[in-house]
Amino acid sequence: MAAAVAIAAVSEMKPGRYPEQDGYALYVEVVRQFLAEWRIRPADIDGVLACPAGMAGGGSADIFVHEQLYEELGLHPRYGDTMNAGGATYGYMVQRAAAAIRQGLADSVLCIGAGKFPKVGTGGAELMARMVSHEAFEFPYGTFIPAIYAQVATRHMHEFGTTAEHFAEVAVSSRAWALRNPQAATYGTEPLTVAKVRASRPIATPFHLYDCSIPLEGGAAVLVASERVAKRIAQQPAWLLGMGEYHSHRNIHQAADLLDIGCGKAGRIAYERAGLTPGDMQFAQIYDAFSVNPLVFAEELGLCPRGQGGALFASGATRPGGDLPINTYGGLLSFGHTGDSSGMSMIVEGARQVMGIAGERQLTRADVGVVHSYGGMMSEHSTLILGRQS
Repeated sequence: MAAAVAIAAVSEMKPGRYPEQDGYALYVEVVRQFLAEWRIRPADIDGVLACPAGMAGGGSADIFVHEQLYEELGLHPRYGDTMNAGGATYGYMVQRAAAAIRQGLADSVLCIGAGKFPKVGTGGAELMARMVSHEAFEFPYGTFIPAIYAQVATRHMHEFGTTAEHFAEVAVSSRAWALRNPQAATYGTEPLTVAKVRASRPIATPFHLYDCSIPLEGGAAVLVASERVAKRIAQQPAWLLGMGEYHSHRNIHQAADLLDIGCGKAGRIAYERAGLTPGDMQFAQIYDAFSVNPLVFAEELGLCPRGQGGALFASGATRPGGDLPINTYGGLLSFGHTGDSSGMSMIVEGARQVMGIAGERQLTRADVGVVHSYGGMMSEHSTLILGRQS
């Protein structure tokens, strides 16, 4: 049996706009807040994983950010790297950290992410489209990120009769959770309704404004630790019960099937390694750049039958008080999409639920849950099963 590994501590900045801080300054602030929140000394950390700083800002990315971080912290880690797989980076960090700990390369690994999301109205939309589009076969034809995701949504509508109102239900569910999260960008606002989502500004059919994540800045840190270290730091660690990854394509035009894009394959590996099934999951945290993602990925992860994602969200099961809570922190749709670090948010929330430290939104049943993130144009997938059983 593999050695027990857990997430022992988590911390996340409040999403916002931080014009006075560049990408690396956000990293420093993430670490400062993490060390202030948990009784951890830099000497307790013997591994560091980070994502290149400044990628989404339009300038040159710092691909050695882990070196700068451990130098400033006064560390000499036994394990470290700067890595990137878009939003899947942080799920992969947790997986790499767990593997390193089980191999005896480290006892604890600090996984860090910080990001700046370029403003859409100041050239950010073109910048992001260029980053994820093929230079010959996609970008010259006017690719636009919402339109790429809209292809997935319209395919689902064609195959299963899903409606634009079903996608709106995803946004309504996320907002209901965000209103319980003081850290969410939309905390203190009014609840959403399907009518409000559909009446908001059109973006790319079938999406309207509230179907889209909120581009902001921020960051988070997660400490992955051995059983010995985790039990010393956390009263209730979030044990890593299973993990899986899958790499599908680079460019969206190379995806063989827009409705079977890799999420399910990563999920099946994670369930098998955990010795659990989708029916055992008490909650899910799913990367939601657009409202289509949780709907389709809930199906791929086996949380509902294929073609029934719309019915799942429309039933109210995913909202507070429902039988299958999804994105209990508000999701990127209502919590905020923090640029390069956005894949951290669902891991942090999944761990908080299992650890029992999610505040007003704490679930009564959080013994085990699934966390899924992806990178690129739904190209790279990471699934984690977190639970209270070691």
